Amino acid sequence: MTIVMGIETSCDETGVGFVRDGVLLGDALASSMDEHARFGGVVPEIAARAHVQAMIPTVRAALADAKLSLDDVGAVAVTAGPGLATALHVGVAAAKAYALALGVPLYGVHHLAGHAAADTLEHGPLPDRSIGLIVSGGHTSLLYVRDLVRTPIVHLSDTMDDAAGEAFDKVARLLGLGYPGGPSIDREARAGDPTAVAFPRPLTGSNDPALGFSFSGLKTAVARYVERPRDPSITVADIAASFQEAVADVVTRKALLACRQQDVDTLVIVGGVAANSRVRSLAQERCDAAGIELRVPPLRLCTDNGAMIAAIGDLLVRDGARPSRPDFGAIPTIELTGAQLASA
Repeated sequence: MTIVMGIETSCDETGVGFVRDGVLLGDALASSMDEHARFGGVVPEIAARAHVQAMIPTVRAALADAKLSLDDVGAVAVTAGPGLATALHVGVAAAKAYALALGVPLYGVHHLAGHAAADTLEHGPLPDRSIGLIVSGGHTSLLYVRDLVRTPIVHLSDTMDDAAGEAFDKVARLLGLGYPGGPSIDREARAGDPTAVAFPRPLTGSNDPALGFSFSGLKTAVARYVERPRDPSITVADIAASFQEAVADVVTRKALLACRQQDVDTLVIVGGVAANSRVRSLAQERCDAAGIELRVPPLRLCTDNGAMIAAIGDLLVRDGARPSRPDFGAIPTIELTGAQLASA
């Protein structure tokens, strides 16, 4: 069986992983998060420089974790988009160099397909039909998925403005919490009351798009609440918990609706916000009540990583997909309709 090396550099994390026949052999991750913290968000040029510095050490660390050498690698997969342009270019250039030096095929893949494939490393192949909810810093989408590599992926909806993870970052800044906002709000919310503040549930009215997402207004509602005089008994933890509850309520409610509309009985939640404890618990409660199987990757595979890119590359290799054209480049903005980009 072919060992696939996956390279992920779409944002601020340099990830490398090795997968063979659906099994994760080893991986490593380097993050430049601390360098971005003082800016309250990712600075693309800083991220790109960090990827350049981290690439070779991360490949070596992943090889050591997998107990492999480069000579064992039979194919390379890399995130070609979407993501930060400067960051993507580093990963694509590195992947091309490794593939050329090793004389192995190269696959440019879609970042979000990688997130979906991450679940297969824990729970095995996806069912014939499922709904995918992708919730991350840059994406909040509902997808109708059949075979990840053989059939087109159907977009059911996307966020109209801020993604859920982006809203977490912005609200954390409003509350004086740390970056990244997802983990800091999750931690703070554990001591709070999720019913303390009645924040709005965006796009849940009778005239709104049934599966649509929008988090800009929710973020603004938090900002307005923080700005005005408030009941001194309402703590920052209460505000964090109430905001988190609003996000979890909306994304899980719409995901279950998509399952009903498409008549599927499996929901897969992936992306960085899938690591949020309330999103996971509320999704489980609602799926159990509806008789729907919930699949969520382990916490460490929810955020960006090389293992997920190796996983989608492994699926392509095993399906006999043709390698990507050697002249393909990074595509910073592209909708997910298929796992592979720039196929030959």
